[in-house]
Amino acid sequence: MGRLLRSVRGSVKLAGLFAYASLELALKRPATRLERAEWLHRFCARAVRAMGLGVRLAGRYPQRGVVISNHLGYLDIVVFAALARCVFVSKAEIRSWPLLGWMTTLAGTVYVERGRGGSAMRAKGGMQAATQAGLPVVFFPEGTTSNGETVLKFHSGLLAQAMASGQPVTAAHVRYRLTEDNGSGVTVADDLCYWGDTSLLKHIFRIVGLRGVEVEVRFADAAIAFSEGVGRRKMAAAEARAAVLEAGADAVARGEQ
Repeated sequence: MGRLLRSVRGSVKLAGLFAYASLELALKRPATRLERAEWLHRFCARAVRAMGLGVRLAGRYPQRGVVISNHLGYLDIVVFAALARCVFVSKAEIRSWPLLGWMTTLAGTVYVERGRGGSAMRAKGGMQAATQAGLPVVFFPEGTTSNGETVLKFHSGLLAQAMASGQPVTAAHVRYRLTEDNGSGVTVADDLCYWGDTSLLKHIFRIVGLRGVEVEVRFADAAIAFSEGVGRRKMAAAEARAAVLEAGADAVARGEQ
Protein backbone atom coordinates (compact mmCIF):
# COMPACT_ATOMS: atom_id res chain seq x y z
CA MET A 1 0.00 0.00 0.00
CA GLY A 2 1.41 3.39 -0.98
CA ARG A 3 2.00 6.11 1.55
CA LEU A 4 -0.74 8.33 0.10
CA LEU A 5 -3.31 5.55 0.35
CA ARG A 6 -2.24 4.80 3.92
CA SER A 7 -2.64 8.49 4.76
CA VAL A 8 -6.14 8.60 3.30
CA ARG A 9 -7.29 5.43 5.04
CA GLY A 10 -5.70 6.46 8.33
CA SER A 11 -7.23 9.93 8.18
CA VAL A 12 -10.72 8.56 7.54
CA LYS A 13 -10.36 6.15 10.46
CA LEU A 14 -9.09 8.90 12.74
CA ALA A 15 -11.87 11.30 11.70
CA GLY A 16 -14.47 8.66 12.54
CA LEU A 17 -12.88 8.10 15.93
CA PHE A 18 -12.78 11.84 16.58
CA ALA A 19 -16.47 12.20 15.69
CA TYR A 20 -17.44 9.31 17.96
CA ALA A 21 -15.38 10.68 20.86
CA SER A 22 -16.93 14.14 20.44
CA LEU A 23 -20.43 12.70 20.49
CA GLU A 24 -19.62 10.59 23.54
CA LEU A 25 -18.27 13.63 25.34
CA ALA A 26 -21.29 15.76 24.44
CA LEU A 27 -23.78 13.13 25.58
CA LYS A 28 -22.10 11.92 28.77
CA ARG A 29 -20.65 15.25 29.91
CA PRO A 30 -18.27 13.75 32.50
CA ALA A 31 -18.61 15.78 35.68
CA THR A 32 -15.62 14.88 37.82
CA ARG A 33 -11.93 15.23 37.02
CA LEU A 34 -11.55 11.48 37.28
CA GLU A 35 -14.33 10.87 34.76
CA ARG A 36 -12.86 13.43 32.38
CA ALA A 37 -9.40 11.90 32.64
CA GLU A 38 -10.89 8.45 32.00
CA TRP A 39 -12.62 9.72 28.84
CA LEU A 40 -9.38 11.28 27.58
CA HIS A 41 -7.46 8.10 28.36
CA ARG A 42 -9.87 5.94 26.34
CA PHE A 43 -9.94 8.37 23.43
CA CYS A 44 -6.14 8.65 23.22
CA ALA A 45 -5.66 4.88 23.54
CA ARG A 46 -7.95 4.43 20.54
CA ALA A 47 -6.22 7.23 18.64
CA VAL A 48 -2.81 5.60 19.17
CA ARG A 49 -4.10 2.38 17.64
CA ALA A 50 -5.82 4.22 14.78
CA MET A 51 -2.60 6.07 13.95
CA GLY A 52 -0.57 2.88 14.03
CA LEU A 53 1.80 4.05 16.76
CA GLY A 54 3.82 1.53 18.72
CA VAL A 55 3.99 2.89 22.27
CA ARG A 56 6.44 1.58 24.85
CA LEU A 57 6.50 2.49 28.55
CA ALA A 58 9.85 2.31 30.35
CA GLY A 59 9.75 2.75 34.10
CA ARG A 60 6.67 3.43 36.21
CA TYR A 61 4.09 6.08 35.39
CA PRO A 62 3.60 7.98 38.70
CA GLN A 63 0.12 7.65 40.15
CA ARG A 64 0.32 11.04 41.83
CA GLY A 65 2.26 14.28 41.75
CA VAL A 66 3.66 16.11 38.74
CA VAL A 67 5.29 14.73 35.59
CA ILE A 68 7.54 16.95 33.45
CA SER A 69 8.87 15.98 30.03
CA ASN A 70 10.56 17.22 26.90
CA HIS A 71 8.08 18.26 24.19
CA LEU A 72 8.23 17.23 20.54
CA GLY A 73 4.63 17.78 19.48
CA TYR A 74 0.95 17.08 20.07
CA LEU A 75 1.65 13.35 19.86
CA ASP A 76 3.33 13.62 23.26
CA ILE A 77 -0.04 14.53 24.79
CA VAL A 78 -1.82 11.69 23.03
CA VAL A 79 0.81 9.18 24.17
CA PHE A 80 0.91 10.29 27.83
CA ALA A 81 -2.89 10.17 28.06
CA ALA A 82 -3.03 6.80 26.27
CA LEU A 83 -0.72 5.30 28.88
CA ALA A 84 -2.69 6.41 31.95
CA ARG A 85 -5.34 8.78 33.24
CA CYS A 86 -3.85 12.22 33.83
CA VAL A 87 -4.49 15.96 33.63
CA PHE A 88 -2.49 18.30 31.40
CA VAL A 89 -1.42 21.89 31.88
CA SER A 90 -1.52 23.64 28.51
CA LYS A 91 -1.32 27.05 26.87
CA ALA A 92 -4.57 28.98 26.99
CA GLU A 93 -4.65 29.46 23.19
CA ILE A 94 -5.80 25.88 22.75
CA ARG A 95 -9.04 26.72 24.55
CA SER A 96 -10.12 28.88 21.58
CA TRP A 97 -9.37 26.29 18.88
CA PRO A 98 -12.50 25.04 17.06
CA LEU A 99 -13.78 21.76 18.54
CA LEU A 100 -10.36 20.80 19.94
CA GLY A 101 -10.60 23.59 22.49
CA TRP A 102 -14.04 22.41 23.57
CA MET A 103 -12.78 18.84 23.92
CA THR A 104 -9.66 19.72 25.89
CA THR A 105 -11.66 21.93 28.23
CA LEU A 106 -14.22 19.22 28.96
CA ALA A 107 -11.35 16.77 29.40
CA GLY A 108 -10.21 18.82 32.41
CA THR A 109 -7.14 20.60 31.00
CA VAL A 110 -5.63 23.31 33.23
CA TYR A 111 -4.81 26.39 31.13
CA VAL A 112 -1.96 28.85 31.49
CA GLU A 113 -1.94 32.29 29.86
CA ARG A 114 1.69 32.87 29.00
CA GLY A 115 3.06 36.35 29.40
CA ARG A 116 0.40 37.39 31.91
CA GLY A 117 1.41 37.95 35.50
CA GLY A 118 0.00 35.52 38.03
CA SER A 119 -1.03 32.94 35.42
CA ALA A 120 1.07 30.19 36.96
CA MET A 121 -0.34 31.01 40.39
CA ARG A 122 -3.90 30.72 39.07
CA ALA A 123 -3.05 27.40 37.45
CA LYS A 124 -1.83 26.14 40.83
CA GLY A 125 -5.42 25.67 42.03
CA GLY A 126 -6.26 23.46 39.06
CA MET A 127 -3.11 21.41 39.54
CA GLN A 128 -3.88 20.89 43.23
CA ALA A 129 -7.46 19.86 42.44
CA ALA A 130 -6.16 17.27 39.99
CA THR A 131 -3.70 15.78 42.46
CA GLN A 132 -6.36 15.72 45.17
CA ALA A 133 -8.50 13.69 42.76
CA GLY A 134 -5.67 11.15 42.56
CA LEU A 135 -4.50 12.12 39.09
CA PRO A 136 -0.94 12.94 37.99
CA VAL A 137 -0.47 16.34 36.36
CA VAL A 138 1.62 16.46 33.16
CA PHE A 139 3.23 19.54 31.64
CA PHE A 140 6.12 20.48 29.38
CA PRO A 141 8.42 23.13 30.91
CA GLU A 142 10.02 24.01 27.56
CA GLY A 143 6.80 25.84 26.76
CA THR A 144 7.06 24.95 23.08
CA THR A 145 8.01 22.05 20.83
CA SER A 146 11.32 21.24 19.17
CA ASN A 147 12.66 18.84 16.54
CA GLY A 148 14.18 16.57 19.17
CA GLU A 149 17.81 17.52 18.60
CA THR A 150 18.00 19.12 22.02
CA VAL A 151 15.88 19.96 25.06
CA LEU A 152 15.20 23.68 25.27
CA LYS A 153 15.57 25.82 28.39
CA PHE A 154 12.85 25.15 30.97
CA HIS A 155 10.49 27.88 32.17
CA SER A 156 10.27 28.04 35.94
CA GLY A 157 6.80 29.46 36.71
CA LEU A 158 4.70 26.30 36.72
CA LEU A 159 7.55 24.26 38.15
CA ALA A 160 7.77 26.62 41.12
CA GLN A 161 4.03 26.26 41.73
CA ALA A 162 4.31 22.47 41.59
CA MET A 163 7.18 22.52 44.08
CA ALA A 164 5.31 24.91 46.38
CA SER A 165 2.38 22.52 46.50
CA GLY A 166 4.66 19.87 47.97
CA GLN A 167 3.94 17.38 45.19
CA PRO A 168 6.73 15.09 43.96
CA VAL A 169 8.03 16.05 40.50
CA THR A 170 9.07 13.15 38.27
CA ALA A 171 11.06 13.54 35.05
CA ALA A 172 10.09 11.75 31.86
CA HIS A 173 11.57 11.65 28.38
CA VAL A 174 9.78 11.09 25.06
CA ARG A 175 11.61 9.58 22.12
CA TYR A 176 10.34 8.73 18.63
CA ARG A 177 11.88 6.51 16.00
CA LEU A 178 11.06 4.97 12.61
CA THR A 179 11.71 1.24 12.38
CA GLU A 180 10.71 0.89 8.71
CA ASP A 181 11.82 2.58 5.51
CA ASN A 182 9.34 5.31 4.54
CA GLY A 183 11.25 6.65 1.56
CA SER A 184 13.98 9.15 0.96
CA GLY A 185 14.05 12.22 3.18
CA VAL A 186 11.61 10.99 5.85
CA THR A 187 13.04 11.66 9.31
CA VAL A 188 11.83 11.83 12.89
CA ALA A 189 12.78 15.53 13.14
CA ASP A 190 10.94 16.58 9.99
CA ASP A 191 8.00 14.18 9.83
CA LEU A 192 7.14 13.19 13.41
CA CYS A 193 8.05 16.20 15.54
CA TYR A 194 5.58 19.07 15.26
CA TRP A 195 7.67 22.20 15.57
CA GLY A 196 7.62 24.06 12.25
CA ASP A 197 4.96 25.94 10.32
CA THR A 198 3.09 22.91 8.96
CA SER A 199 -0.65 23.00 9.65
CA LEU A 200 -1.98 20.52 12.17
CA LEU A 201 -4.25 18.65 9.74
CA LYS A 202 -1.50 18.36 7.14
CA HIS A 203 0.89 17.02 9.75
CA ILE A 204 -1.61 14.40 10.96
CA PHE A 205 -2.26 13.34 7.36
CA ARG A 206 1.47 12.84 6.90
CA ILE A 207 1.94 10.89 10.13
CA VAL A 208 -0.83 8.34 9.56
CA GLY A 209 0.83 7.45 6.27
CA LEU A 210 4.10 6.44 7.91
CA ARG A 211 5.08 2.89 8.78
CA GLY A 212 7.00 1.68 11.80
CA VAL A 213 6.43 4.68 14.09
CA GLU A 214 7.49 3.84 17.63
CA VAL A 215 7.31 6.02 20.75
CA GLU A 216 9.05 5.40 24.04
CA VAL A 217 8.18 7.25 27.24
CA ARG A 218 10.77 6.66 29.93
CA PHE A 219 10.15 7.73 33.52
CA ALA A 220 12.89 8.37 36.04
CA ASP A 221 13.14 5.88 38.86
CA ALA A 222 12.47 8.50 41.55
CA ALA A 223 11.17 12.04 41.97
CA ILE A 224 13.64 14.90 41.44
CA ALA A 225 15.59 15.87 44.56
CA PHE A 226 15.85 19.64 44.15
CA SER A 227 18.82 21.16 45.92
CA GLU A 228 17.70 24.75 46.46
CA GLY A 229 13.97 24.55 47.16
CA VAL A 230 11.24 26.86 45.94
CA GLY A 231 13.18 30.09 46.41
CA ARG A 232 15.64 29.41 43.60
CA ARG A 233 13.40 29.00 40.57
CA LYS A 234 16.09 29.18 37.90
CA MET A 235 18.22 26.61 39.68
CA ALA A 236 15.22 24.30 40.03
CA ALA A 237 14.41 24.68 36.31
CA ALA A 238 17.98 23.77 35.40
CA GLU A 239 17.90 20.72 37.66
CA ALA A 240 14.56 19.64 36.20
CA ARG A 241 15.94 19.93 32.66
CA ALA A 242 18.99 17.90 33.68
CA ALA A 243 16.71 15.18 35.09
CA VAL A 244 14.77 14.96 31.81
CA LEU A 245 18.01 14.80 29.83
CA GLU A 246 19.26 12.06 32.16
CA ALA A 247 16.12 10.01 31.53
CA GLY A 248 16.76 10.31 27.79
CA ALA A 249 20.43 9.45 28.19
CA ASP A 250 19.47 6.37 30.19
CA ALA A 251 17.45 5.12 27.24
CA VAL A 252 20.46 5.57 24.94
CA ALA A 253 22.73 3.77 27.43
CA ARG A 254 20.35 0.81 27.37
CA GLY A 255 20.42 0.76 23.57
CA GLU A 256 16.83 1.97 23.21
CA GLN A 257 17.38 4.45 20.38
